[in-house]
Amino acid sequence: MPLLSAFAPASWTRTALTLLLAYAAARLCAWLGTPIPWMIGPLLATALVSVLGAPTESWAPLRNAGQWVIGAALGLYFTPEVGALVASLWWAIALGVAWALLLGLGFAAWLRRLHAAHLGLPPERLIATTYFAGAIGGASEMTLLAERQGARTDLVAAAHTLRVLLVTVTIPFALQAAGVHGIDVLPPAIRVVQIDGLALLGLLTLAGALAMQWLGRANPWFMGALVTTMAITLAGVQLSALPGSFTDLAQLFIGVSLGVRFTPAFMHTAPRWLGSVAVATFAMMGLCAGFGWVMARLTGLHPVTMLLGTSPGGIAEMAITAKVLQLGVPVVTAFQVCRLVAVLILAEPVYRWRYR
Repeated sequence: MPLLSAFAPASWTRTALTLLLAYAAARLCAWLGTPIPWMIGPLLATALVSVLGAPTESWAPLRNAGQWVIGAALGLYFTPEVGALVASLWWAIALGVAWALLLGLGFAAWLRRLHAAHLGLPPERLIATTYFAGAIGGASEMTLLAERQGARTDLVAAAHTLRVLLVTVTIPFALQAAGVHGIDVLPPAIRVVQIDGLALLGLLTLAGALAMQWLGRANPWFMGALVTTMAITLAGVQLSALPGSFTDLAQLFIGVSLGVRFTPAFMHTAPRWLGSVAVATFAMMGLCAGFGWVMARLTGLHPVTMLLGTSPGGIAEMAITAKVLQLGVPVVTAFQVCRLVAVLILAEPVYRWRYR
């Protein structure tokens, strides 16, 4: 029955109208000259009308297609030269993972201290809720882990959704205001669209995404396409670049998938909780800016590249920011991917070690 309902006329109508709104918002942001217009425009417009109660909808296959395209586009940056650079930064990536874990523990401790009195949760449930809400990982994955530990999943999902929104919107606007862009010295492996190569790249990355999905990995459409394209590019094979329209639409689909999460019910989810998450998110962005500056001094890379690599945003959103503004795409992607994988693997063991 759920599968049939996904193809109901009402669902198609909501999806189509949401996409039309998102497209209009993207065109408006492009005309206004905002950063990352094809993601930020749809995200903000969809979030606004969703909060006001409009029946918006994101179709999962379109979101998957968006992640598939972005994963493939990022993988094209990993030439053998870039691969050697990233491999030489293994120690910095390890520090970035440790930083993310410590930042999440600090965020969780602050949430627990602030909300222990009025949430009225048993101690164990309070700890699980604040821990998984504070972890710097993917929203869906952290919510699933929180559910297994008996946490309040609505608070966990709300914390991650709001954090990603604030980081996705704030950092690009701040970088544009500062005039920071175009510092990439290592372009994609190929910049010419070749139809035969594009078709082969599509088939190979589709196979990679489906394999990741079959294995039950997180973000399978993004990670499968990214890993497959990285392997091809690192081997020195140049199949094709991706058309700009593909990446624009991919950003639009991802923006819509984020925006529809902001329903009226979301805004009524413990307003004090959401306020504290917002304050903590801005504080974490400031701390990550400082940590990124230190890492830039240690690695010799640009501070903005390290800021994006260590920022508490979502992997796709930060990688898109780096790609559109040309801010060290391979390094940002490597840092964000390694952090995502490490947090997914270590979140539960650290929770049991720290609190059990």
